[in-house]
Amino acid sequence: MQNILVYSDSLSWGIVPTTRKRLLFEQRWPGVMEMSLCSAGSKVRVIEDCLNGRRTAWDDPYKPGRNGLVGLAQRIEMHSPLALVVLMLGTNDFQSMHEHNAWHSSQGISALVSAIRTAPIEPGMPVPEILVVAPPPIRTPQGPIAPKFAGGDVKCVGLSAAYRIVCEEAGCHFFDAGSVVTSSKVDGVHLDLEQHLILGSAVAEVVKPLLSKNVA
Repeated sequence: MQNILVYSDSLSWGIVPTTRKRLLFEQRWPGVMEMSLCSAGSKVRVIEDCLNGRRTAWDDPYKPGRNGLVGLAQRIEMHSPLALVVLMLGTNDFQSMHEHNAWHSSQGISALVSAIRTAPIEPGMPVPEILVVAPPPIRTPQGPIAPKFAGGDVKCVGLSAAYRIVCEEAGCHFFDAGSVVTSSKVDGVHLDLEQHLILGSAVAEVVKPLLSKNVA
């Protein structure tokens, strides 16, 4: 059995746009990925660590605990041994209370990669492979979250390209979610059900060869 940690935000937690409801495990993309990998013969368990509002490396001025860098090393220690860590963060870096651009967010991802690789895991346990998934671009925010993400569609421009550069420099794996899905047609930020299904299957295909490197 190989463990995959998905470290993410509400796009992976599975929030239903314009509600506070959550999709079922088999509907949200980490669950779809697990089922796809298992049906293909891989023995995997997906551990979801997905917090609504999580940034890459910044605090939320209104809610505690949303800085993705804080405590990440301990999460890696807690869940080890891990075959793979999937990072899908960045969308919340562009909330209206922040003036971040794509470069800033990419530096946050770089800090997360470093934290994973230097985590205090037990002797003999492997440093996990890392897959960075760039979230799809924010559309024009709509509905109740529109004020929170006002301007996010402009600030996030170039995110995928910036993440790709960081991943190349760090020697970790990269996938652009925007190559297969778009952000929600309902609120412009999250993922609709059909996007979860598509993304989970797509990421599973990316993950398959990465797992083969870590088979005991």
